[in-house]
Amino acid sequence: MHRKVCSIGNSQGVSIPVETLEKLNLSIGSEVDVKLDEESSRIIIEPVKKKKYPKGLDRQFVSQVNEFIEKYRPALVELSKK
Repeated sequence: MHRKVCSIGNSQGVSIPVETLEKLNLSIGSEVDVKLDEESSRIIIEPVKKKKYPKGLDRQFVSQVNEFIEKYRPALVELSKK
């Protein structure tokens, strides 16, 4: 399907047909990930999948663990080699 790039405030955008949004279960406010595949000159738009946590797992704890991993990633990578 062909679409035109249009003005959206100070930016530009492309509208997504309602049928496509419905098939992907997306609506206004849904988050998508936009990537550029430079090899094929393609723009890839994918729905952001929400992380599901096992029952009883505290989201704040998961967030703290993820922050720790990001902060100390180089050291953790080196430790994993030993």
